[in-house]
Amino acid sequence: MTPTPYPEEPWQLAGQMYLSLWTPPRGELPPVAEGTRPVTVAGRGLVGAAWVVYENDSVLHYNELLRAVLVRDGARPRVCITDIWVDSAASMAGGRALWGIPKEMAVFDVERAQEASFAAKAQDGPLATGRFTERRRLPGTWPLRYRLTQTLDGRPKTSPVRSRGVVRLARAQWTVPENSPLGPLTRRSPLVSLALRDFTLRFGG
Repeated sequence: MTPTPYPEEPWQLAGQMYLSLWTPPRGELPPVAEGTRPVTVAGRGLVGAAWVVYENDSVLHYNELLRAVLVRDGARPRVCITDIWVDSAASMAGGRALWGIPKEMAVFDVERAQEASFAAKAQDGPLATGRFTERRRLPGTWPLRYRLTQTLDGRPKTSPVRSRGVVRLARAQWTVPENSPLGPLTRRSPLVSLALRDFTLRFGG
């Protein structure tokens, strides 16, 4: 079988992100990358789940659903993507080969009007649905730099990520089937939800 072609790194991406953050107990945290440990405070970690629409000037155009955990490599903070689905074969192939991101394929239904609504379904069944209502915009344009650590070929792979965009507070509704890998998320309400509008992102070295 001919390998699926994908862009070389870094990937220049742009679009819209709808993000919620939770602080679940340590026992509900998913496994993370080799050589890292979840960051916990009083027995709780920090987990984010996001719907992303890559469009505009992105090197690839596709939809994405992901879950990520704040981890540490020694004393250094990192982010680890533990679950992720896309509707682009090139994105899946590139994410796995370049950075060890465990991308899987899914089918997405996305509607964006006064509210943004999402649904994703994998081969094994529904993954999640989400609805975001944007509220107050935070002043300015927000830069964000961090490092992502994944497991690639059995070893930690750390990659730089740089992003900038407009941030709005949002109200989010998540519905996740119990048999979905994301099932534990809906056992409690999100700590905060945000919409990152018209962001730009440089992924990889």
